[in-house]
Amino acid sequence: MWPLEQISRLERAEALDGPAAAIRTRVRKLLSDRRVEDALHGVWLGHPVHPVLVQATLGTLVSASLIDAVGGRRRTSTGLIATGLLLAPPTVATGWTDWSTSNPDQQRVGLVHAATNAVAISCYAGSLVQRARGRSGRLLSLAGAAVSAVGATLGGHLAYHQSLGPNHADRVRDLAPHDWRSLGALTDLPDGTPVRREAGDVPVFVLRRGSEVTALSDSCPHLAAPLSEGEVIGSDGDRRVVCPWHGSEFRLDDGCVVHGPATAAVPRFEARVVDGDVQARIVESAGAPTL
Repeated sequence: MWPLEQISRLERAEALDGPAAAIRTRVRKLLSDRRVEDALHGVWLGHPVHPVLVQATLGTLVSASLIDAVGGRRRTSTGLIATGLLLAPPTVATGWTDWSTSNPDQQRVGLVHAATNAVAISCYAGSLVQRARGRSGRLLSLAGAAVSAVGATLGGHLAYHQSLGPNHADRVRDLAPHDWRSLGALTDLPDGTPVRREAGDVPVFVLRRGSEVTALSDSCPHLAAPLSEGEVIGSDGDRRVVCPWHGSEFRLDDGCVVHGPATAAVPRFEARVVDGDVQARIVESAGAPTL
């Protein structure tokens, strides 16, 4: 378990907070256009785009190293390295974008992850330069693969241990009640201000507008922030709730993402008022109300 213990130390390494803050400020300035930020997060794809690019970039570069390790054709490995280096810029861009809206412990690990990958990319670039000069470049290629393995380990820790990227509201449809549950009296709900209620054991975002009630999961899919603490913006037909932590925006009508960093929709509840009592049940699938 020593690798996990060492990486866990990175999560608590407050010495990294200063450099992380400086880099984060720079990245956020570069992402001033919300359309660019949404594209890099993967809002258009429905899940983060960075892991997709990582698979292509890392797979291409490591394949080149494996060919070099077994003494394969240098022309083939050279072509793979060149391809991997061409894929690196968009991979880096999407990674920094996701990192800039993560939690402090994630940013500490992510900073070392990025630095490690920068070293690996430098090794592969150096290998390509050596090949252009008539040398084999294989040692630098193998060094790049070794460093990439460390970077990939840190990336896996970010994704699977620290849950940077997964949908944090995915289990709501499994855990929420599928029968009608009371959320309390309509008159107890403030008009126009979201509140948190419970449907079974699942927290629910509830917004009353006159006699109409909107209910969504209270967990932001990005990093599980309580949406009931967020601001409601927009006008009728385009009302949205803004995540209080990282600014993701979701349509109240269907829970769909308007702006990231979230890429998955918020699970929606069907709501009704019976004799003054507000009741809700989970909608089975996105866009398909329960019958």
